[in-house]
Amino acid sequence: MNTYNWEEADVYEAEDGVLFGNCKVANTASGFGGTGYVEGFTDDGDSVTVTIEISEDGFYDLDFVSASSGGDYKENNVTVDGESVGVTSVQSSTFTDSILERIYLTAGTHEINISKYWGWIMLDEIKVKHSDDIDPSIYEVNRTLCNPNATEEAQRLYSYMCDMYGNHIISGQVSDGMYGLENTSIYNETGEYPAILGLDMMEYSPSRVAHGSVGNSVESAIGYWNQGGIVAYCWHWNAPEKYLSGVWYSGFYTEHTNIDLAKILNGQDDEGYELLMQDIDAIATQLKILQDAGVPILWRPLHEASGGWFWWGASGPDAYKQLYILLYDKLTNEYGLNNLIWVWNGQSADWYPGDEYVDIIGWDIYPGEHVYTAQTNTFLEAASISEDHKMIVLSENGCLFDPDLAFRDGATWGYFCTWCGEFVLKSDGFNTYGEKYTEKDMLMKVYRDERVITRDDLPDLTTYPINK
Repeated sequence: MNTYNWEEADVYEAEDGVLFGNCKVANTASGFGGTGYVEGFTDDGDSVTVTIEISEDGFYDLDFVSASSGGDYKENNVTVDGESVGVTSVQSSTFTDSILERIYLTAGTHEINISKYWGWIMLDEIKVKHSDDIDPSIYEVNRTLCNPNATEEAQRLYSYMCDMYGNHIISGQVSDGMYGLENTSIYNETGEYPAILGLDMMEYSPSRVAHGSVGNSVESAIGYWNQGGIVAYCWHWNAPEKYLSGVWYSGFYTEHTNIDLAKILNGQDDEGYELLMQDIDAIATQLKILQDAGVPILWRPLHEASGGWFWWGASGPDAYKQLYILLYDKLTNEYGLNNLIWVWNGQSADWYPGDEYVDIIGWDIYPGEHVYTAQTNTFLEAASISEDHKMIVLSENGCLFDPDLAFRDGATWGYFCTWCGEFVLKSDGFNTYGEKYTEKDMLMKVYRDERVITRDDLPDLTTYPINK
């Protein structure tokens, strides 16, 4: 495959496309090419479709030259021939590049549609060029965990994951336990259990315990590990009681709290600091139980921070990174929790705390219903964050992706972990599989693919050789 400069790319003007809804051609801004640009992405359904011509089958990069109205960060949906391929990311009031990499296109005409998600952009043009080859070294990850005192169990698990990375994808599912509704529904359809059980420390948050919540995920984690599975944890950290301003059980959402993380961490709210430390103490107690039971954990705290919808991301990247490093230091150095494999899930390079605090980079993607593409552009974006070659995983997903597309496109995520509820189940309250997001045929295809690892495929991880 040849390498092309953007100067050699084919250029398609947005104003020549077909406009829908409020979208219209304008020319009052400066810096655009052609005769104008398209604006008016304000309501659901507002979009523009541009038809492009491809001369040969292959991978292509798409550059959406755009500006944000007002300069704020905006994302908008992109489909090719009706299939989701990602989002444009725009955060400048001047026309700049927003690139989606390695979109597989066959020879012929294709319709590219850009539709309102956040909206409020000016789309100037779309550039199309052949993609560069993927550097195979992105799968040659650093095999040493960031915690030099990591337990043997954690090292063995990580060694296994590194050995599989690039050649296999480990399956995962968020569920209440081994026989939770989601796991049971998957087993009933496929005869397989996911290799990874996704759990949450949420119910152990002190402000939830104060309202009667009782956590049981630690017992589920121990049970799954003892049955030969892998355990992953997130923590929907319910803010301390003092900072709850809305529904108490939604206290991890920014809109239901009045907590100011920046003030807490810069010394302006000493009580708030102590309350956060007490919350961490409570979670450390549960993690210590898991360590004593010999259970290594794929530990993903403070997830989806850059979105701002969780309070730990509402004060911006600096406060977030400070909290992440503080949490790492407290759990690792104060509590000696060496069974944790640290999965960072900030979802933006600006929020990355540093290689010394991260073992795996995770991304959460919910592309819609029956969208089976491998989300290659996001995979490559995540892979570019660290020069230390971290493993890239799909730490949450809505629908499953087609493994054939993942291996074709070079986006072989280390693992996936499908979210619970409607992403797997019908709404009848039983363990009946629901096809709203992933159809049964695709579920079967994924779980029966020899390159996808289920729980029965796992070796004895308690004896797996440690390879550094």
